[in-house]
Amino acid sequence: MTGASMVSRLDSVVLDGVPPSNLSPYILADREQAVADLAAANHFAPLTGTTADGPYALHLYIQEGRLIFDIRDIAGVPLTAIGLALGPFRRLVKDYQELVESHIKAVEDGREHFIQAIDMGRRGLHNEGAELMTQRLAGKIDIDFDTARRLFTLVCVLHQRVSSR
Repeated sequence: MTGASMVSRLDSVVLDGVPPSNLSPYILADREQAVADLAAANHFAPLTGTTADGPYALHLYIQEGRLIFDIRDIAGVPLTAIGLALGPFRRLVKDYQELVESHIKAVEDGREHFIQAIDMGRRGLHNEGAELMTQRLAGKIDIDFDTARRLFTLVCVLHQRVSSR
């Protein structure tokens, strides 16, 4: 990694709040995979609110209908917080939740061809979510496409938490 990529990255991601016990194993696995993938490779550079170099610790949570990117240094000291309205993500999050339910049902029924079709739809949905994430963070946080995809997954998981309360 180059010096710039060492500082323009996330060191850790924390989803604030305790996950409800009724989250499906599929959603929990999705969350764990997204966090692990972010830890392995990402590009994340705040463009406003801080001049501090990274790597960064990101705390994600939903508050009053907004997705909050609470950006901290690796010691946990707050640097800046950026909020995004969740409204533009609602349709995609709803579609994601429906895909998860369809996937679970297809697995239970042993319908392999449906699972493959659902997985293709899921990839397309994640691409659309990544594009929206990149657009919504433009001028606030510079991220690459893979980081945006993983952050979109975490938005879906966080929204599941809120909607299951």
